[in-house]
Amino acid sequence: MRPAIDMPGRDEPDEGLEPSWFVEAQRKPARLPASADRPAPLLFDQEHKPIGTSADWRRHRSALRGRWLEFLGEIPRPQAPPRPRVLQREELDGGVIRQRVVYEAEPGFPVEAYILEPASEATRKRPGVVVLHSTTPETIRQPAGLAGEAEKHIGLHLARRGYVAICPRCFLWEYGDRKDLRTAVDWLNRRHPGVTGMAKMLFDAGRALDVLAAWPGVDPSKMGAIGHSLGAKEALYLAAFDERVRAAVFSEGGIGLSYSNWEAPWYLGEAIRRPGFSLDHAQVMALVAPRSFLIVGGDSADGDACWPYVETTKPVWALEGAPTAVGLVNHRMGHAFPSLAQSRSYQWLDWWLAH
Repeated sequence: MRPAIDMPGRDEPDEGLEPSWFVEAQRKPARLPASADRPAPLLFDQEHKPIGTSADWRRHRSALRGRWLEFLGEIPRPQAPPRPRVLQREELDGGVIRQRVVYEAEPGFPVEAYILEPASEATRKRPGVVVLHSTTPETIRQPAGLAGEAEKHIGLHLARRGYVAICPRCFLWEYGDRKDLRTAVDWLNRRHPGVTGMAKMLFDAGRALDVLAAWPGVDPSKMGAIGHSLGAKEALYLAAFDERVRAAVFSEGGIGLSYSNWEAPWYLGEAIRRPGFSLDHAQVMALVAPRSFLIVGGDSADGDACWPYVETTKPVWALEGAPTAVGLVNHRMGHAFPSLAQSRSYQWLDWWLAH
C-alpha cells in the first residue's frame, strides 16, 4: 500500500520489500541505561521447567492471560456489536471522509468517536486501525486532525494512507469532569467495583474494534492499533487481549511498570507498587505474539531502556514462528511523535496489515 500524502521524513521501502530499518529494530542498543528493567525470562512454566514448544507456550500463555485478567477485572461484553450513529460528515481536501459518530460501549452509555477513511472507492476491503488519543483536553479531535500538533493527527494520516481509522474517546473524558480525571474513576468504581481503569480502557477499545470490524469496506482480518502516551497504554492492552489486532504500535507509553505512572487510579492502581507484586509487562507483551508489536520511544517514557522487554519477549516470538514481528525504534526526541516516528510506525502497520 502506498501513502496518499507526503509525510515528512518518509523513507518508503520498495514495493514488496521489508523496510531495511526492521533489522535495526531488532538490534540491541550500544549502551543500556543503568535504570533499565530486567524482566524475568518467560519460557519457564510455573514449576520453573523450560518451555520448548509452541503448544507448551500456549498453555502457559493461557495461564498468564488468566492471571492478568483476574488482576485487571473484567466488564461483561454484550454479544451484539455497537451500532454507530453518524452525527456529522465532511469530505476533506486530500480525499478523506471524516465522520463523527456515537455508539454505546456499555448499554446506555454512549461513546463518541471519529471515523476517517479514504473518499475513493476501493477495489478490495481496506485494513482498519483503532487510533487511541493521548492525554489532552481535545481528546478525539487530536487524532482526527482537528486540534493539537499535526504530528499527532494519526487517524487523519492513516486515512490518507489508505486505512479506515476509528478514534474513540477514552472514558476518563466521556464520563467524568474533564478537569479532574478521578471523577471518572469514581464513576467506574461505583459501576464496576474491583475493576481497574485499564480494564475499562481495554473494554472500550475492544468495542471500538467491534465498530471497525463491522464498518463497510473494512477487512476484519487486517486490523491494528496505535497510540501515543495514554493511547499507547491502551494499544498495548488491546493487542495483548484481543487477537483481532494483527499489528500494534506503542509510542512513548512507558512499557515498564516503573517507566510511567501505571500506578495511577485510572490505569492499574497502587497495587502494582506493593512488595511481592509478581506481574510485569513483558508478560503482557508476550501475549501479543505471534502478532506484531513495535515500541516507539524518544528517551522519555520509552527508549533504549525498553530493550530488555524486547530481548525477553523475542524468544516467544521466535517460538511462535514470527521472530521479526517485535521491535524497538528510538527517535531520541523526547515525549513526541515526530516525522521519523510517524514514518516507522506507518511502515510497520503497512507491512503487517497491508503488505
